[in-house]
Amino acid sequence: MKHRLQIPLRHFFATPPTPCPYLAGKLERKVVTLLAGDDPDGLHNALSQAGFRRSQDLAYRPACEQCNACVPVRVPVASFSRSDGQNRIWRRAFDAGSTAGVTTRRLPAYATREHFMVFRRYVTARHEGGGMADMEFADYRAMVEDSPVRTALTEFRFTDGRLLGVCLTDAMQDGISLVYSFFDPDFDRLSPGSLIILWHIEQAREQGLPYVYLGYWIAESPKMAYKSRFRPLESLTPDGWQILQNPA
Repeated sequence: MKHRLQIPLRHFFATPPTPCPYLAGKLERKVVTLLAGDDPDGLHNALSQAGFRRSQDLAYRPACEQCNACVPVRVPVASFSRSDGQNRIWRRAFDAGSTAGVTTRRLPAYATREHFMVFRRYVTARHEGGGMADMEFADYRAMVEDSPVRTALTEFRFTDGRLLGVCLTDAMQDGISLVYSFFDPDFDRLSPGSLIILWHIEQAREQGLPYVYLGYWIAESPKMAYKSRFRPLESLTPDGWQILQNPA
């Protein structure tokens, strides 16, 4: 089933080419539109199902010349089953008596200095030189707080109060969209990136929501390739959402 959006074409704009943050030697362009009008949540849902992502009050989708490496992906919650490795990640964080002892808390989308400091450490360790490398607190606050749709934060903390990570998510009619997540790189051994995704899959299951949207999968990029570990994984094709076959 193809997605047909009832949005005037004049409301979509193309960005100029800029260096791709994921594939060396490539240029990226995006098609963007403003999430505005009487029903921004409805517009956001329709665009997300058509492969768009949200950034503040904009929805965007790659529109690069001679490149289609960015593939929109989502986890079909009902058929997802944790692998042995993912079960170990889960037990290490949440099982009674686990050494990590992770707790979660849902919060309004409000920027704090504590979150920002962990965000800065994460970006420096994982995405140095990328588009977020120079973000200051005002930029971070805009990323978190400037949303016209239903948005929230989830904190992941150790029982002693230390902050492990944070995830910004959007509520959708058919699932949860992970907008951006980050964590303290000192705790890499706990696989916090995978833990955050696994937790949201379980939240969607409990709420009866069919999908968790993970953004774009890029097979050639180590920064994005990890998403293929969450199987089955659906990708958006010209014929609609289908199971991604044999992801690397």
